[in-house]
Amino acid sequence: MSLESNVKKVREDHSPKALARSFKYAFIGILTAMRISRNIKVHYLISIIVILGAYHFQVSAVEYMILLLVITQVICLEMVNTAIERTVDLLTGKHHIYAKIAKDVAAGAVLMSVVAALIIGIIIFLPHL
Repeated sequence: MSLESNVKKVREDHSPKALARSFKYAFIGILTAMRISRNIKVHYLISIIVILGAYHFQVSAVEYMILLLVITQVICLEMVNTAIERTVDLLTGKHHIYAKIAKDVAAGAVLMSVVAALIIGIIIFLPHL
């Protein structure tokens, strides 16, 4: 079997309709994550507070961009963590050390991004207080 025939088998549909479907599924994923994950709801609430604080303290455009980047990073990592947790739960019917490792490592990635976001938030907001 040639490389070309393998590529044809796995190639995605590049039509505008397929692209629209991809965006639809992505938005469904965002909404689903908000519905099923308590932590994402907490991250969104904190994000709103941070954005309102940035508006109130009139942070610079660069500081806004930095805040938006770290907010997005935390929420995206939490979404990946949620996907990993649900997939592990689906595939493992009982406690397994590898399942625990996968879940703990994904949660650890979220925690590291939250700590970094907190430090960045302190650096940005402290001079305004």
